[in-house]
Amino acid sequence: MKKSIYLFFTASFLIFSCSQKSEFGGEISTDSEQIKAGKVLFENNCSTCHSLEQNGIGPNLSGLTHSVESSWIKNFIKNPSAVIEANDPRAVKLFELYKTYMPPFPGIEEKDLDALLAYLHTYETLPDSLPQIGLENPIPDSVPDSGIRIELELYSQLPASDTAFPLAKMTKMEAIPGTERLFINDQRVGLYELIDSKPNVYLPISELKPDMVSKPGWATGMASFTFHPEFTKNGLFYTAHTEPGGTQQADYGYSDTIRVFMQWILTEWKADNPSAKVFNGSSRELVRIDIPSQAHGMQELTFNPNAKSGDEDYGLLFIGFGDGGLTEKRAAHLSNSKGSKIYSSILRIDPIGNNSINGKYGIPTSNPFAGKEGKAGEVYAYGFRNPNRIFWDTKGNMFATDIGQHSIEELNKIEKGKFYGWPIREGRFIINPYGKFREIFPLQEDDEKFGVTYPIIQLDHDELAAIFAGYIMPSGPLQGKLIFGDILSGRLFFADLYDLEKSGVESWGVIFEGKEISLLELCGGERVDLKFGKDASEQIYIMSKTEGKIFKLSMN
Repeated sequence: MKKSIYLFFTASFLIFSCSQKSEFGGEISTDSEQIKAGKVLFENNCSTCHSLEQNGIGPNLSGLTHSVESSWIKNFIKNPSAVIEANDPRAVKLFELYKTYMPPFPGIEEKDLDALLAYLHTYETLPDSLPQIGLENPIPDSVPDSGIRIELELYSQLPASDTAFPLAKMTKMEAIPGTERLFINDQRVGLYELIDSKPNVYLPISELKPDMVSKPGWATGMASFTFHPEFTKNGLFYTAHTEPGGTQQADYGYSDTIRVFMQWILTEWKADNPSAKVFNGSSRELVRIDIPSQAHGMQELTFNPNAKSGDEDYGLLFIGFGDGGLTEKRAAHLSNSKGSKIYSSILRIDPIGNNSINGKYGIPTSNPFAGKEGKAGEVYAYGFRNPNRIFWDTKGNMFATDIGQHSIEELNKIEKGKFYGWPIREGRFIINPYGKFREIFPLQEDDEKFGVTYPIIQLDHDELAAIFAGYIMPSGPLQGKLIFGDILSGRLFFADLYDLEKSGVESWGVIFEGKEISLLELCGGERVDLKFGKDASEQIYIMSKTEGKIFKLSMN
């Protein structure tokens, strides 16, 4: 393929209906190495005349393989003039538009054709029936204010780990199972134990992992941690942190045509003395994963707190891993992998097992894709942009919040093996990850064929910009209700998860030192960076990275 190829196709002239589009390309390979080879072929031979964004010397090829038979495309590449002179309707129509012949490639090898189609197949177009302009106000209804206000009191203050906001980058607070010991992280520093509400450094991860970085971005550094349910006996706990791309060989990655900006590392720590106030022990790396940006990585580590010895979930680690910015880097095929990749997924692993590809952890046999060829056995559920918070109710139901791209924030009820829409859906709306994915569109009549499980709560950006869930309140005026909020503004919401159709979502507020005040005002910055925490007695806390403050909610 020494000459530039310009293929004569464009969505404007396709004669197939939207209902038929799903039939095309089913035989095209999704192998990452073949896609990589196809990308090189396209960039070296086709990109002079063709774009995947817009028409040029030749037409925009985005969506080609989803709308035209593979055999037709291959025949045209080999001898375009013969197809035109045979009065093929599609070829003739396009020749009339572009008024030139594409040079023939009769000697092109079949493997190169297959690779080129594999790459082109990673690009789609919107269904013809969609409007050209996205929805300006996808959810016109506003969230009502409940009038409920709850007292706050300052509980603790983390030391500043920087001179500029955010002063302390905490994301999580939890107690060691079966104890009163309460821990909180600072993404730049490591893990603190709160002793009589005072922070005491337990795990100085910045010293123990000198390659760790917590810039750029609010999500980098030590983003999450969790203790094994038998920590008091085995001393095991887990952390997720970032290092620069290329620091070490990754266990999971992608084509080298996409840069590796960061690596997420899951580490197991083993304390020699589980009751010690400062960590002393050993560590081992369980997995290292490449991502192309600082965003949407390994934001959540947790065990099912309701699971008892003998239950399916007991001792299994759940990991919320987003798409890492792959969709924004025009590699949506890696986050839309139907369970074949670990990106955009909630993962479930056995941290003390060894049947994973790298032999450092286990794949539970009860996972939905365990042992299935071409699937990632770690995947428990998939189709998430940024599953930043995973939690369970007392009935055993599992939930996760998912931060949206540009329009919709989600709360999902999680079921094993289900697909939750990203990157082809944002909430209950269509998103085109291969085009203008800052726009969303109404669902189409045939939507059920995509098999999407939709959120039980969706709110647009008129209400909040980045969702983060708290807990189901054990007492007080919001007893039995799930509280959640907007990470940026600190606006607070609640919902009855068991009566959503009737009660919906409402907002609530806080009172501090006798005065009703917004969290944004209380924290004194441009953003709150809201998080929630809980101790062993079910006391709920509100945290803000802006000043590193922790507030206790009145439970009366």
